[in-house]
Amino acid sequence: MSLSIFDLFKIGVGPSSSHTVGPMVAGNRFIEELIEKQCLHQVASVTIDLFGSLALTGKGHATDTAVMLGLSGEEPQSVDPDNAPTLIKNIRQRSELILGGSHTIPFNEAHNLLLHTEHFLPKHPNGMTIKAKDKSGLILHQNNYYSLGGGFVVNEEESSQESQSNNIDAAVPYPFDNAQDLLNFGEKTGLSIADIVLTNERALGRMHDIKTELLTIWHVMDSCIKRGCRETGILPGGLNVRRRAYDLHQRLSKRKEQGIEDHLEIMDWVSLFAIAVNEENAVGGRVVTAPTNGAAGVIPAVLAYYDRFVSNSNDQGIQTFLATAAAIGMLYKKNASISAAEVGCQGEIGVACSMAAGALCAVLGGNNQQIENAAEIGMEHNLGLTCDPVGGLVQVPCIERNTMGAIKAITAARLALQGDGDHRVSLDDVIATMHQTGLDMQNKYKETALGGLAVNVIMC
Repeated sequence: MSLSIFDLFKIGVGPSSSHTVGPMVAGNRFIEELIEKQCLHQVASVTIDLFGSLALTGKGHATDTAVMLGLSGEEPQSVDPDNAPTLIKNIRQRSELILGGSHTIPFNEAHNLLLHTEHFLPKHPNGMTIKAKDKSGLILHQNNYYSLGGGFVVNEEESSQESQSNNIDAAVPYPFDNAQDLLNFGEKTGLSIADIVLTNERALGRMHDIKTELLTIWHVMDSCIKRGCRETGILPGGLNVRRRAYDLHQRLSKRKEQGIEDHLEIMDWVSLFAIAVNEENAVGGRVVTAPTNGAAGVIPAVLAYYDRFVSNSNDQGIQTFLATAAAIGMLYKKNASISAAEVGCQGEIGVACSMAAGALCAVLGGNNQQIENAAEIGMEHNLGLTCDPVGGLVQVPCIERNTMGAIKAITAARLALQGDGDHRVSLDDVIATMHQTGLDMQNKYKETALGGLAVNVIMC
């Protein structure tokens, strides 16, 4: 099945698309499967087994609470982030879980939610098993789920189906499997990359008003930036990381009011936008996966740069930006990975940087070849980027890493615009290299908190 723009940009909650949004979706899926089998109200107990990266960094990424919320019927796009802690508190205090919001069963985390830190399911590092039994102990239903990054989830059957392969889907007018396909379609039709993807999106028929939905995505991103600039305090999780966006916003605003000139001040604003989003993500706030939560600040920061600092910015440009970014993200999703547990942070910050670079190049007037070049530059200089969250939290180095991704994206776009689109290394070459690099990377550097900064920074 062809990917949609709205597969790459999902409205959800922090702190992680693979470890929070995905497990919540898996919980939803399990309830749906119980309902389909007409056995929901026969369930007497549920056991959740988390494996690999979900177990190793699950506590810091709120995987445990996310799957409980999902089994309770809460969905990432609609759950109230402010009310979620109360829902979890009630589950723990009452030792009860209300499956799908309608059927109450006993539930004790110590016995019903198990973390297997030394074992991985074979299909993906982010694996989990959910099992339901009746009062006699008979298994009514069980399934494995794999959180593939960006909120994508497949169950055991789907993970083996041909539909999960990277084959081109001919159901859309312009089926593409790589960047060269996009360039070829552009050359034949005269369409921009954004127009190609928007034409495909209309054929998919998933959204009634695509342009309005794209602006909704931007409004959620922008609201997240604004919330992040208003909030103060310490981020949860025990690292005692202080929120910085508020103070940074105050200082930059004051300098603007005083008319202080600094030729690089715009870069400070871009860093602020990224920090604001990822601090909101760290507290479990409302964010847009872009293409993941760990990298959720890069694209909003670069899009905010376009919106606030490019003189001719408009709604059409915002739509073009998001459509172009989605096209690039689809290439990584199809041919590599957007999961840090699978390929390291190059699959999150690297992909977001590449998406943002190509998108910015497009709205600054770049042609398809320059857009492809910008996206290539954005990833080429993130190759090998490891994922080593201190304490398993999406805070250090994740928040600052988003600022680096945003700045790199702007640099890549501007560099590509200085050329004619002709370059030695193609985006397809870089995507293949990123994928192979991820496969070669040791597991301790892939969202396990077993290497890098995660073991060299003392939590205190």
